[in-house]
Amino acid sequence: MSWGTELWDQFDNLDKHTQWGIDFVERYAKFVKERLDIEQNYAKQLRNLVKKYCPKRSKEEEPRFTSCVSFYSILHELNDYAGQRELVAEEMALKVYSELMRYSQDLKGERKHHLQEGRKAQQFLDQCWKQMDNSKKKFERECKEAEKSQNTYERLDNDINATKSEVEKAKGQFYLRTHMADESKNEYAAQLQNFNAEQWKHFNNAIPHIFKNLQNMDERRTVKLGETYRSFAEAERKVIPIISKCLDGMVSAAKAVDERKDSAIVVESFKSGFEPPGDFPFEDYSQNLSRTGSDGTISNTPKGERERDGGSMSLRLHLYYPTVRCIRTLYSYQAPSLEDFSHLPPEQRRKKLLQRIDELNKELQKEVDQRDGLNKMKDVYEKNPQMGDPSSLQPKISETICNMEKLRSEIHRHESWLSEVEGKQSSRGDRRHSVDNHHQTPQGRESPEGSYTEDTSQEHHTPHHRSAPAKPGNPNPDPHEFDDEFDDDDPLPVIGHCKALYSFDGMKYFLWLQGPGILYIIEEDKGDGWTRARKQSGEEGYVPTSYVEITMEKNSKGAVTYI
Repeated sequence: MSWGTELWDQFDNLDKHTQWGIDFVERYAKFVKERLDIEQNYAKQLRNLVKKYCPKRSKEEEPRFTSCVSFYSILHELNDYAGQRELVAEEMALKVYSELMRYSQDLKGERKHHLQEGRKAQQFLDQCWKQMDNSKKKFERECKEAEKSQNTYERLDNDINATKSEVEKAKGQFYLRTHMADESKNEYAAQLQNFNAEQWKHFNNAIPHIFKNLQNMDERRTVKLGETYRSFAEAERKVIPIISKCLDGMVSAAKAVDERKDSAIVVESFKSGFEPPGDFPFEDYSQNLSRTGSDGTISNTPKGERERDGGSMSLRLHLYYPTVRCIRTLYSYQAPSLEDFSHLPPEQRRKKLLQRIDELNKELQKEVDQRDGLNKMKDVYEKNPQMGDPSSLQPKISETICNMEKLRSEIHRHESWLSEVEGKQSSRGDRRHSVDNHHQTPQGRESPEGSYTEDTSQEHHTPHHRSAPAKPGNPNPDPHEFDDEFDDDDPLPVIGHCKALYSFDGMKYFLWLQGPGILYIIEEDKGDGWTRARKQSGEEGYVPTSYVEITMEKNSKGAVTYI
């Protein structure tokens, strides 16, 4: 339907409607702007979240557990997902919001132009009507004056007392007014005809044309809104395939979690390569008892001799002293070298050596590539002297060859250490297989596994073993701090005694002490698997609780008696 024919008299309403249409476009543009702001903020928050939970780390600190790798894969996919949200925002900003704002300005200009044309046409018609109305009013006045002069003339013409001059004068006035009325009539007729023609043109040509332009403008506005609605949806639709890939990547990462592989990594990371402790031999303490025929009395063997006899059966026990003094003694005994990683357990040492050999091979390959490049450059200089002096490259080539020889020497040293470690592990495995065929580990008791640290300034300890506690807030304790702990003027009272159940081979990197079979208990296990004890010589330290049989004294002093 055409606005020009159906709404010819609704100029003001169409003015309001077109203004409402432009306001609606701007309102929708505002909605799109807020939506893309939400997308941008959402993407920014997602990236900050990924950055928070995926900090930068060195290559050695990269996670190896499948659960960790999958989690970081999910973070990577989430980061890509955030990038797609940013693309959605950019697409909306470029193809929807910017387009709407530009089109809104065009609509305002076009609407203003059409309305101005409509107002000009209306003003011209109003002017024509005013001219017609003025001519009409003039014609009306002239007719009334002519009628009045006619009445005057007729009255004087019928009056016998009126003079001839008065009658002639009234007659002339009558003719004049009649002529003026006729002229006003003709002018009014012309103006009326002109107004009618202009009015017809106005309502049949000018206004329909203007209203048609307004209708076309409004329809184009509606079409533009539909296109931007589609663009709004397409901006989201375009990223759906990539977002689906991101989600598929997250699902794949979840499926990649392998609990058995993680368990194998734990074994690989912490395996020391040591053999489990063997069976402890039975130690017969009844050799010190000598009974008579049937009275069941114990012989009067002097106590000193019993102690000497007990001392002959030396109890090999790893007594762990959590003091810096003992650690110094340990390393003077072990004499570890950081270069060959001999301070590490065999399995960990083998891994470190393999890693170092790989690094050295990569460095060697770089030097080889550099040497080859320098040699090629030297050949070019020899063939084209104008490009450079070949002798200027010789010092660098010699330096590179020297570096290669050093690296090969380092690789050879590390490979010899690796062969040594692998040879020991092979012989140890053979011995362990032989022992497993003839002995079984006692049930019901497990020996703690020793774990070792690569930092020689730290104490070697097991996860369940207690070392002497460092003071809070002091990450670098004084070297004599632990010495003071065991060198008190007033020694702790004895509260019991203990004897070893079996040897403790898992602690071979700690000081191996020889002593009597009985130790004095001066502090009970605090729940961490270690008991504080004192040798007869007065030395104090901690022993694994699970490796000894403890007898607590009833008296506070608790002197130890040998039975």
